[in-house]
Amino acid sequence: MTYPESRITNHQSRIYIAGHRGMVGSAIWRALTAKGYTNLIGKTSKELDLRNQQAVNYFIAKEQPDVIIDAAAKVGGILANNSYPYPFLMENLQIQNNLIDAAHKLNVSKFIFLGSSCIYPKFAPQPLKEAYLLTDSLEPTNEWYAIAKIAGVKACEAIRKQFGKDFVSLMPTNLYGPHDNFDLESSHVMPAMIRKFHEAKENNHATVTLWGSGTPMREFLYVEDLAEATIFAVENVLPEHLYNVGTGTDVTIKALAETIQNSVGHKGDIIWDRTKPDGTPRKLMDSSKLRSLNWAPKVALEDGIKLAYQWYLENSNTARTN
Repeated sequence: MTYPESRITNHQSRIYIAGHRGMVGSAIWRALTAKGYTNLIGKTSKELDLRNQQAVNYFIAKEQPDVIIDAAAKVGGILANNSYPYPFLMENLQIQNNLIDAAHKLNVSKFIFLGSSCIYPKFAPQPLKEAYLLTDSLEPTNEWYAIAKIAGVKACEAIRKQFGKDFVSLMPTNLYGPHDNFDLESSHVMPAMIRKFHEAKENNHATVTLWGSGTPMREFLYVEDLAEATIFAVENVLPEHLYNVGTGTDVTIKALAETIQNSVGHKGDIIWDRTKPDGTPRKLMDSSKLRSLNWAPKVALEDGIKLAYQWYLENSNTARTN
């Protein structure tokens, strides 16, 4: 087994987490804090508009972080991507380009770009390898977001290739966990199901209607496992520019729904609305490159669903639901 070269070992290193209030950013913040990092930097979108290049350049020049972790993005599910293609493309390009360019021009030592498995072609061989990037057409329902993320990956690769800087991209599979988005019009499949089954249980175990056939297969990673992978990238110099981050196992959407239904305690029926799109038939990540460097996920899917539902119950008044 090979290990990457160690670089960041000082817990006083200044680390800026863009998007530190979101599901991913907040998980990274908690994990870094738990490991003894005490010099973390975060700004809300009201305090710093990452779409504003001048504001971003000024902020990075002033704060002079040693590491930037880009966990900021405009995200959503199939419905949101289909309904608002332009902001999903343009706002994500603006956010990441401003951060990447500022990090490069202002000599930030390390940049970690977080993306998504949707960067890979719709019908790429399974499991998805990093080498499959740009080998075929994308899934049409989320291509706007995917194109933006691909541009971020290639920008980091270009900087790494031309200038030898430690810019690395991590592509997680479908994420879930604390601080997820539970808005039914913009959320991903996992939090949407958790909310639907919970509300149906509260409504005398009413019938739950779900999109599609239930046959597509998806892989899910608890967000705290992604946080640990990110810290791994912070503390080491990884030998390549792009790494998948996943569990290596997937389930059908039908099996996912039944697992969530059992965890929530819903006793009603499930109806599958086949007039709605399924999306990509299967998305399983090959995370063997990162695993070969001694990283591995820890949270099993059933355990993670229980933790996510418990968080939703405890934070229903403040969770993002609209």
